[in-house]
This record gives sequence, C-alpha cells and structure tokens, in this order.
Amino acid sequence: MTPAARLSAAIEILDRIRDGSAAEPALSGWARASRFAGSGDRAAIRDLVFTALRCRRSHAALGGADSGRGLILGGLREAGTEIDALFTGERHAPAPLSEAERAHLAAPIELDRLVALDCPDWLAPQLEASLGADFAPVMEALRQRAPVFLRVNTARATVAEVQERLAAEGIATRPVALSKTALEVTGNARKIQNGACYREGLVELQDAASQALVEALPLAPGQKVLDYCAGGGGKSLAMAARAALTLYAHDAAPRRMRDLGPRAGRAGAEIVQLATAEVPGRAPYDLVLLDVPCSGSGSWRRAPEAKWALTPERLEELTRIQSDILEKTAPCVAGGGTLAYATCSLLAVENGARIAAFRAAHPEWHLVEERRFTPLDGGDGFYLALLTRG
Repeated sequence: MTPAARLSAAIEILDRIRDGSAAEPALSGWARASRFAGSGDRAAIRDLVFTALRCRRSHAALGGADSGRGLILGGLREAGTEIDALFTGERHAPAPLSEAERAHLAAPIELDRLVALDCPDWLAPQLEASLGADFAPVMEALRQRAPVFLRVNTARATVAEVQERLAAEGIATRPVALSKTALEVTGNARKIQNGACYREGLVELQDAASQALVEALPLAPGQKVLDYCAGGGGKSLAMAARAALTLYAHDAAPRRMRDLGPRAGRAGAEIVQLATAEVPGRAPYDLVLLDVPCSGSGSWRRAPEAKWALTPERLEELTRIQSDILEKTAPCVAGGGTLAYATCSLLAVENGARIAAFRAAHPEWHLVEERRFTPLDGGDGFYLALLTRG
C-alpha cells in the first residue's frame, strides 16, 4: 500500500470507531476485509489510528473536524507533512482538500492548553490536583506511543542470558532502571510472540511499572497468595517467578483468565484459578493483591479510547467498586498478612482517597507503604498501597 492509501484506511477505521466500534475490532475487521494489506501496512495503519486516538482533541482542532479525515489531517499538520501530495484522490488516496479544509489548514491556530495536552476538560482539575507540577509533562507523555517492555522469567534465566538470546533472534533490547526484570524492546518488537524466548516462557510482555509494582510486594517462599483481580494474569506470573508460592488467581470475569493456563504452562508456574465463591474457602492468605478496576488513566498511551470514554458517572461507579473490593477481601488476609491495593490510575480519588476511606472505616489496618509511578518514570502510571492489620 502507498502511504496515501494507508491514510485512507486509517480514516475509514477511525470513522468506524467514532460510530461506536471499539478500536481493536475496527482494526481487525478492516484487516479481514483487506487481505491485500501486508503486515507492514497493518502495523503502519495501527500506528496512525492509535496516534489519532491518543491526540484526538488536538488533532481534531488542527484538522478542523472530529472525524477520521479531520484527525488524520490534524496529525499531518502537527508533523509538518506536505498534505497536498497525499490527498490526491488517486490510487486509493484520500480525496483532495476542499476549499474549507485548505483555508483551515492555512490559518494560524493557537491551541488552548488542555486541547494541546489532549486532556478532557472535566478531568483536568482532578489530574492537576493529583499530579501537581507533573501534570503537563505527564499529559504530554500520554500523547506519545508507549514503549514495549518484556518481563524476564528469572525463575528460568537471568536478564543477561535472555537479552543475549533475544539478540540472536534479531530482537534488540536494553535494561531499564524502573524494574530489575524488565527489558525495553528497541528493535523488531513484532518478532517477539513468534520467537523461541516467548514460546519457551522466558519472557512475557508486561509494562515495566507493572513489574516494579510486583517487585515491591513483600513475597517470601511458602506464602499463600491471592491475585484477586487477576485479569490476564501478568502479575500472577510475575509473582510466581519471584518465589515458590501457593498462588491463586481470581477474576470477576473468568474469561479474562482464559490464557493464564497456557501462559503459566510455558513459564513453568503453578497457578490455581478460583471462582468467586471459592475465594473465602481458601482463606486466609498471606498476601492479597487487588489490582482493582479503575479509570486506566495511567495506561492511556496503550488504551487511548478510555481517556475519551470516561465520564464522571463512570468514575464515581469505579470508586464504589474499588471500595467494595477492599471491604470484601480484607477479611481474607491472615493476621500479620498484607493487603496490597493497586490501580493503573493517576487519579487520587481512585488511589490515596480509597485507602484513606478504608482506613477510616477500619482503623485496625495500617498503611505500611505507598508507591506511585507515572509515565515520567518510564512505564505506565500505577499506584500501590501496602496495608497490614494489627
């Protein structure tokens, strides 16, 4: 596909998303209907789509419309790309610029601060209060593509050994300061899931801050541990690599854990999956990890749709869910054990405020440690609070 044809495809996909489709199904549906597109084309189109979603507010303003065409025009304008040469209407290229579009693109424009940062107006006060002086740098970081990180399964090999093997597969990596098990992929990321290191369970795709969060958990051999909101099981696998644990995984939507069994098998880990009704029966646990449902504001680089889909009502609902999970699971922690509360949120209302409310209702619980990560640390945004009772 020509660069111009890729732009046309991205415009079509963005319009599907604007009409209500989620990004991944929209991309997959286009790819199934466009067998002529090679892997390089699909990757390039995906990048165009996700860049537009991360920068939707600013690119709509720069391009003159919150449409697929407007977003792509805005992105090209921001990049300083010559637009007329691409919008020719020839060989599957987008239609030529209209006079109105040409006039808009030619006119000087000064973006409002929140528009330039691609920040929803209603969330700005909360984000500024939560992030302080880091607000603008973090929001700018969330406009950029996220790095690709691998977690090395140190139960099977050292980081240096895995890095050497990845290099032999043509995958370039470098260690990162944020996590001692993390490697940032700097070349040929698309080779990872077909490579021997991945197939043999030596690496998993996992954000570096997520790995750092697991490293902060007080784990020791022989402990009984519950990953209560396990999702795909990334943190369960990371905990299994750290120590010989009796490890349980649970999720309110068990389908999210459907790949955990095969992934654990590759990694040589034993993780027992529990239904909701089974959780109390296996208590008490030495550590319960609650990676609770949240706004996902710390991972908007990876899931940019969530930034624009979040509403005040949904945020309020999430805080109720978070408090409810704390209440339900606290009795499952053994005396002297740890309740670990985590989010991938940057918002204090989902983080420290939830812990403060829980402790106000349950003064027997003490805050041992708090950790906060933002994209300025290199990975996604995360929050971790470690509590113990007595």
